[in-house]
Amino acid sequence: MKRLLLIGAGHAHAQILKDWISAPVPDTELVIVSPSALSPYSGMVPGWLAGTYRYDEICIPFDALAAAAGARFIVDELTGLDPDCRSVQLASGATLDFDVLSLNVGSTLHAPQVDGVRVLSLRPLGKLREAWEAWLAEPTTATSSRPLAVTMVGGGAAGVEALLAALVRLRARQPARPIRARLITESANLLTGAAPAAARSAHAALAAAGVSVRLGTAYRDTVADSTDVLLWAAGAQAHAWQRDCGLAVSTGGFIRVDERLRSLSHPQVHAVGDCAEWTDPLPKAGVYAVRMGPVLSRNLRAALGAGEPTAYVPQRRVLSLLATGDGSAIASWGCWSMQGRWVWRLKDRIDRAFVRRYTVGTAAPDHPADADPEAR
Repeated sequence: MKRLLLIGAGHAHAQILKDWISAPVPDTELVIVSPSALSPYSGMVPGWLAGTYRYDEICIPFDALAAAAGARFIVDELTGLDPDCRSVQLASGATLDFDVLSLNVGSTLHAPQVDGVRVLSLRPLGKLREAWEAWLAEPTTATSSRPLAVTMVGGGAAGVEALLAALVRLRARQPARPIRARLITESANLLTGAAPAAARSAHAALAAAGVSVRLGTAYRDTVADSTDVLLWAAGAQAHAWQRDCGLAVSTGGFIRVDERLRSLSHPQVHAVGDCAEWTDPLPKAGVYAVRMGPVLSRNLRAALGAGEPTAYVPQRRVLSLLATGDGSAIASWGCWSMQGRWVWRLKDRIDRAFVRRYTVGTAAPDHPADADPEAR
């Protein structure tokens, strides 16, 4: 019997499990490894930070999805890979062999550690949950009335959304507490690559929330001297094990893949999402992992001898929906942009439908296209 091993509970692997429920590959054991049974959908994380959603509402329950697919679900984490011997090492000390391997482990962030300052990294999301909830529960956060200084490092969509969301949550908990906020980014612009009107709308939303923005400014340790909490969203980075995993990797440590989402050096290994790097590097955004899912599903089956492979063609433009924390959202598509409460309602509908699609026991959405965050 062959073994298909999935490492990571990412968006693309949710599609693999869903397809397996209705059409398992004969004589193949399906195994999935993830640090947690609950996998948060990245598009809804700002809503959770703001208090709009409970954590369980933004998560795909991978243990239930795996059970429905007849897969073995292992709560553990990858620490090493030997692609020549076709085996992986896990944090528990266990070793797993595979015939075909798929990696959908996302990226991470290496935030600085500063004495006397609470540092919250936006990746990985599971650790963000623990750190955010622990910080909110601390007496200095929950009951203190002294002014609070919040700094975000990172001017991309994640940084802008997360900062606005965090401020909504903090101000709702203590309306009378003075909060000073700022956003620092090395980029010359906010939301690099988005429509210019979207960047202007983001500037306006930050200004309305009382956030000072510093463009073209690198983070320095002196920044921490005047902040209580440092939120870190400054660029996706590869996991430490990727740099010495035996696979062909980019200078940044990301796994290089071909048009079939296979490792350039070891075709029995596939990689998708933020942990992978396309020949022409794509932005590190979940929208691409979502679209990679069906292609990955077909190509893994082909690698197991069931069907023919296909090529992944990145979408030329994506619809980005960015929540501003005030009941509105910004839509950006190519050079086009709009903002309003209706955009937030659209985003909420799409995001909830996406999670519902992979929640075992729920009905399929009435309009399947609406459930694809990157039909947006």
